[in-house]
Amino acid sequence: MKTLSMKVLSVCLTVVAIAHADPGFRLTSEMLAHFSPRAIGPTSMGGRITELAVVDKSPSTYYVAAASGGVWKTTNNGVTFAPVFDNESTASIGAVAVSQSNPDVVWVGTGEGNARNSVSWGDGVFKSEDGGKTWQHMGLNETRQIGRIVIHPKNPDVVYVAAVGQFWGPNKERGLYKTTDGGKTWTHSIALSENCGVIDIAMHPTQPDTLWAAAYGVRRDRFASNTPEYQFDPDAGLYKTTDGGKNWRKLSKGLPENKMGRIGLTVYPRDPKILYAVIQTERTRSALQGETTSRADEDPATGGIFRSDDGGESWKKSNILCPRPFYYCQIRVDPNDDKTVYVLGVSLHKSTDGGKEFRSNAASSVHPDHHAMWINPNDSNHAILGCDGGLNVTYDNCRTWDFFNNLPIAQFYAVSFDSRKPYWVYGGLQDNGTWGGPTATRFGGVYWYHWIKIWEGDGFYTAVDPTDWTTVYAESQNGGLGRVNLESGAGVSIRPTGDQGRRFNWSTPFIISPHNPRTLYVGSNFMHRSVNRGDRWQTISEDLTRGAPASISTLDESPVRPGILWAGTDDGNLWLSKNGGQEWTDLTDKLPNVSRERWISRVTASPHNVEHAFVAVDRHRNNDYKPYLLKTTDYGETWTNITGDLPANGSVYVVRQHPQNENLLFVGTEIGLYVSTDGGEHYERVRGGFPTVPVHDLQINTAESELVIATHGRGIYIMDIGPLPYLTESIKESSVHLFEQKRITVMRPMRGNQWQGPRQVRFDNPSNSAAIWYYVGKELAEGASIAIRDALGESYMTATSETKPGLYRIAWNHRGGAGRRAAGNGDYVVELKSGDVALVKKVTVTTE
Repeated sequence: MKTLSMKVLSVCLTVVAIAHADPGFRLTSEMLAHFSPRAIGPTSMGGRITELAVVDKSPSTYYVAAASGGVWKTTNNGVTFAPVFDNESTASIGAVAVSQSNPDVVWVGTGEGNARNSVSWGDGVFKSEDGGKTWQHMGLNETRQIGRIVIHPKNPDVVYVAAVGQFWGPNKERGLYKTTDGGKTWTHSIALSENCGVIDIAMHPTQPDTLWAAAYGVRRDRFASNTPEYQFDPDAGLYKTTDGGKNWRKLSKGLPENKMGRIGLTVYPRDPKILYAVIQTERTRSALQGETTSRADEDPATGGIFRSDDGGESWKKSNILCPRPFYYCQIRVDPNDDKTVYVLGVSLHKSTDGGKEFRSNAASSVHPDHHAMWINPNDSNHAILGCDGGLNVTYDNCRTWDFFNNLPIAQFYAVSFDSRKPYWVYGGLQDNGTWGGPTATRFGGVYWYHWIKIWEGDGFYTAVDPTDWTTVYAESQNGGLGRVNLESGAGVSIRPTGDQGRRFNWSTPFIISPHNPRTLYVGSNFMHRSVNRGDRWQTISEDLTRGAPASISTLDESPVRPGILWAGTDDGNLWLSKNGGQEWTDLTDKLPNVSRERWISRVTASPHNVEHAFVAVDRHRNNDYKPYLLKTTDYGETWTNITGDLPANGSVYVVRQHPQNENLLFVGTEIGLYVSTDGGEHYERVRGGFPTVPVHDLQINTAESELVIATHGRGIYIMDIGPLPYLTESIKESSVHLFEQKRITVMRPMRGNQWQGPRQVRFDNPSNSAAIWYYVGKELAEGASIAIRDALGESYMTATSETKPGLYRIAWNHRGGAGRRAAGNGDYVVELKSGDVALVKKVTVTTE
């Protein structure tokens, strides 16, 4: 252990005594089944779409694959979408394909094939035989990332799967797989090496035993670098088979002879001898990867656009265009005109002369970063386009585009909330800036237009001044920190500048001090503090990493005592300062049973005890997908593993301890949200309509007794946590227990336009019904009754309670109906009787 000393301003230390809680209460899945998180969107900005699968004969029916938001289906041309992949083992989707001969057969390849720094991973392939109603896992678990699936045009049992392979390490499961029995068995049709897989496939439309495959070797580093560290492999290139994959040969004539990277393929269906490819090589110029221009260049070695007129036997380069290939590398040919070609990238590039010249404004009115495109084979004017900003459609050959604002697939990194009532939430999104929106409105719910954008760039952490909700802090990638005034709309950059050698994480952590709203902390590879809301910064540590390119990935200050600072880095270091940054203690080697090759994804100071803290470790970038969660009770000198029974395939991103109950933990993982009421010995997964989705951040609003959930793929959810803070050891032996009741807040309605149609998605306000929670510890032989009365004893509801042990809720609709009296504003009494036991609590009804 080592200590770093810094001369900094001293801070006042305050000791707060916290009563020690009891050992905890074991939650069960049956108890947690009563909790249903409520989605509030947004849909204003969409999210990353990776693939489209359209029923060609009925193009109003199609499937949309989201990068980390599952699969969505429409049967009415996008007027409405329904999620059809919510309960499977992963939400990361790389490919989706529908059988054109039997559209009820749908295949999904999990694990996004784009090797960007925030990519999630998959769990093999799935098949549906009923149009997405139910799914069956069909294996290939260890492929991890899948780039494309193609289905035989007449036999839906014949399927090919392009497996890129895991992005953070070698694996022999890379390559191309084929099944001829609907996925019961698989043949590893292309198996090149543990480093080179297959990213794309094209099938001859009338001779389906003829296929072309693009082999690709890619590897990400263990940091959040913008570009993969390994992109070029000697086995990468184009391969062709004419016998259904029994034999493959590498194509070479006219193609680059140097190492190739990612390749995208497309075949012209009216004359399958015509193919196009967009090819990256080790000499592809970085400026052109950024799409500054496109022009002719006959040298194959520099990569670009290639065309074949003889089924891939020979190729001719037509253009140097190759936009940011590891992220895009998608090319499409108009199914009715072989001279019209589209290349997807930051812009949508279009050529009408066979790829000799491109213009980059084919989709200038929509969000950039394009990954998926379908062109109607029966009408070239009609096309669907998927990008980082959602879904768009054109009916006039790309002249105008319509945006679908009804897909809640936003990828949040972090979330915060303000002090208003109803309160607003703010969060940063992948490639979509920072947005804020209300948790309820007077219009009966939250619509897309209630959300506002407050900061540009990729969005990450946010924070709201607890004494002034008009002041919001937000950031863009790599430390682009700003302060926004919501009243004026003005924003000012407050990014720390000056010192050389500062390295800011892709998702730079920062916080407002829980003790002084003018004090901010932000991490680069150093820790920085401002005492005047970011106008000036002071560096309060030495470099806390092991060296470039590492940076601080998480930080926190104890809510119990000012100046107790924690910091974790993306190269696995963990630090503590007990005096506001004057001295730092290295705790890196104190963490037990977890490799030092790791990313400290979250350090959270306990709100109960100054010596307590939690650390979440994420090692998926080290090819280890297991969860790691630890707790200290002695300033980090010793640690207890509280990973408990969290599932083995979901890295932990965030942990929060409830301020009222030290045994109540909320944990966000790659595959969902988990709750423990016994301090981490046992966890239960939150379901209740909550999908399989990465949970990247959590915040607890104690005033409203709600959990704010930031998902990386399905937007923001709010969960009423009801009695969870009160589930303690002391009630276990109770025959029956009636919990404290949450205030009912009714939004006074205003008239809205109810005739906007179903495409205008509305997310529900909180229920106006009171949730009356009670616990039965021992079977009640005499039964029990629940009654709600006013101060004069007038009855508003009576009900019979459950008698078997468990946690239960009864909904009281204070508005009355079905013979029940309506209740106005005021206090009411909830009484639970069982034999000689009579329990009473108050419930209050208010109107805002």
